[in-house]
Amino acid sequence: MRTGIFLLTENYHGSAGETIRNDIELGVYAEALGFDEVWFAEHHFNAFSVIPNPTLMMAALAARTTRIRIGSAAFLAPFYRSIRLAEEIATLDNLSLGRINAGFAKGGFAYDIEHFDKSPQNLREEMFESVEKIDKTLSDHSLLEPKPLQKKVPFYIATFSTTETIAFAARNGYGLMFSQGATLQQCVDAQEIYKARAGFYPEIVLMRVFSVAEEYESAYKQALPATDHFIKCMRAVQAKKAKPCFNQSNYEALLDQRYQFFDGKVFLDNAILGNIGECAARIAHLKRSIRHLHLVLKPASSSVEQTREMLKIFSRDIRPEIERIKVPEEEA
Repeated sequence: MRTGIFLLTENYHGSAGETIRNDIELGVYAEALGFDEVWFAEHHFNAFSVIPNPTLMMAALAARTTRIRIGSAAFLAPFYRSIRLAEEIATLDNLSLGRINAGFAKGGFAYDIEHFDKSPQNLREEMFESVEKIDKTLSDHSLLEPKPLQKKVPFYIATFSTTETIAFAARNGYGLMFSQGATLQQCVDAQEIYKARAGFYPEIVLMRVFSVAEEYESAYKQALPATDHFIKCMRAVQAKKAKPCFNQSNYEALLDQRYQFFDGKVFLDNAILGNIGECAARIAHLKRSIRHLHLVLKPASSSVEQTREMLKIFSRDIRPEIERIKVPEEEA
């Protein structure tokens, strides 16, 4: 199992520039703690998740690190010229000395559809077409310079357990990527569908909200404000509304504001929450159930200091527990 962190460049306190710089520092800190991967989101026209160009964040982190792998979670493929994105991925691979993971998604927020002049009905097919073009360009385009350092840049396809998307990934040998709200059963079912089509199990990148405290109730209470604010902001973007102000005291009233796609209850139901032992047990269950797991933690906090502390506790106290757990391949 590989471990990583998920960075959405979340602007809680008003300074986009400071938020961007803080996420780069968190990536550097993750490498120092021994994490395997950092994954950057992509969101457009969004005053909360201020990360419209993940390649720039990936390049900045590549310049500050030497070991940790750096991924996109995910490039919104329909909004790019495929050959240009292939060039950027190849350049990133050279800058990082071969440490790039490329995740892809179809996108679909209201502003994205409007300003990139796309039809929501065609996004999945456009993603498939774009990803295949990027793969082919990276593999054998004679004019591509620089060539990527990796013989094969790992590709991951974001899915909500859509059979069509799983089949596309299996046909091409790409990994799968699941959001913070995906259930374990959805991931298990997807890996079995993939195995039946491809003949092998996929690499699975699984995002999870993460909060550790002395007891479960404290961890849940700690995670709730940041998670619900994220949900509220994503809904606002989808509805073309202004970013709401962050208010720590207003979150009990938001518990009933749930609907499809961004559902805070689902995020927290599937989160890694609790004390050290409870978090380790939850991760152990994931590790035993998903064959090739990349567990990517999204620390649920509006405080950089608290986020760093939770990552330190994971590295120091939780990871040694889960590293002792054998996965199915090892047991066989």
